[in-house]
Amino acid sequence: MHIQEWLETVPAVSVYLLVGVVIGLESLGIPLPGEIVLVSAAILAATQDHINPYVLGACASAGAIIGDSIGYLIGRKGGQPLLHWAGRKFPKHFGPDHVAMAEAKFDKWGMWAVFFGRFIALLRIFAGPLAGVLKMPYWKFLIANVLGGIVWAGGTTALIYTVGMVAEPWLKRFSTWGLAAAVLFGIGSFFVMKRRAKKAAEAREAAEAPVTAAVD
Repeated sequence: MHIQEWLETVPAVSVYLLVGVVIGLESLGIPLPGEIVLVSAAILAATQDHINPYVLGACASAGAIIGDSIGYLIGRKGGQPLLHWAGRKFPKHFGPDHVAMAEAKFDKWGMWAVFFGRFIALLRIFAGPLAGVLKMPYWKFLIANVLGGIVWAGGTTALIYTVGMVAEPWLKRFSTWGLAAAVLFGIGSFFVMKRRAKKAAEAREAAEAPVTAAVD
């Protein structure tokens, strides 16, 4: 069966659920490719009439908001020990460098780190739990969480869907390449944030060095 024919048989409900669940789990703090799944689903909506982009964007937004809220509650209950545990279990995502980078963003942006964190691949899994660990007031977190979830999920869906509609003739013929491009985009975002995390760790070590020298 040709891939285009196979895509036409994919139930719309399963796409909505997949997007909502994956983005929700990623927002909760589990390292999953939420952005890749959302972009791929939006491309699919642009080429398949049975997938509604409005429902897709609503499911993505709901997953983002609910997942972040659960992550916030877990972080508030677990505190710093939760980050240490996550660092041991997922060193590539919750290592000291990544935590240092995320904390630096929270120090700089405050509640808006939750909002802007939606648009940064690696920070997206930190926003909810770290806001809870740092005891951010829930009302501040909720405002940034809802706005960020809607703007990121809805905006990404609208943008990719619009581009997909314009490029529909090519996407229908080369849908595999469209999905591959989405995957490469997600991987590229990961490496960019990994480099930023390394720079944040180096800055933290440089700042701590004079203090250590003075104590000695």
